[in-house]
Amino acid sequence: MQKSTVDDIRARFDALVERFSNLETGQPTAIDGGLGLSLIAEAAARTTPDAARILDVGCGAGNFTLRLRQGLPFHHATLVDLSLPMLTRARERITAAGVEVETHQADVREVDFPEASFDIIVAAAVLHHLREEPEWEAMYRNFSRWLRPGGALWVCDLIAHEIPAVEEMQRERYVDYLCSVGGGEYAAGIMAYVEEEDSPRPLTFQLDLMRANGFLRIDVLLKNAAFAAFGGVRG
Repeated sequence: MQKSTVDDIRARFDALVERFSNLETGQPTAIDGGLGLSLIAEAAARTTPDAARILDVGCGAGNFTLRLRQGLPFHHATLVDLSLPMLTRARERITAAGVEVETHQADVREVDFPEASFDIIVAAAVLHHLREEPEWEAMYRNFSRWLRPGGALWVCDLIAHEIPAVEEMQRERYVDYLCSVGGGEYAAGIMAYVEEEDSPRPLTFQLDLMRANGFLRIDVLLKNAAFAAFGGVRG
């Protein structure tokens, strides 16, 4: 089927600012969204305790940067998102936490930064919007290039699975979760836009891309049904 365009995705997220502004739960349609957010924040604080500059790709309303800020004294955050309302809310919240903020309303595939610009990059619920394999390869190359040696990348996202039977099993588990949150109609609506809008890749595929691009130490923090939190330190 024809996937959503960038403009379609931008328009949908423009209307979801409140849903993405809960620092405790994270993204409510994600299994273990709050846990993934917490684990990434703690892992970032332990692996790069001297971090001064972070990049939040697909920042939404700023939850991940705000949670990182609770454990790290960084002074500058660069935020990238398609949605101007999301960026506006994120800037307000993060500036109030005492952080200097730079924003870019853009498709992450179209932004660029100098080499070694950041100590931490976080990408939450954004990479599953990438389409063909070359886009995924280019994105992970950029992440490596934008990080300083010893810097870390942390990802929390929707994932696919390599084995078709496992993909079916995990999809069913995700539908069960959505039904428990909002009922069958809610679950059907979420799965419809996942089918239309998203094109996730397996966790194994993404870990291989990290290794191929100079991330020498990699760990999976969480994997549950259709979601994973993982990251690594650049060599």
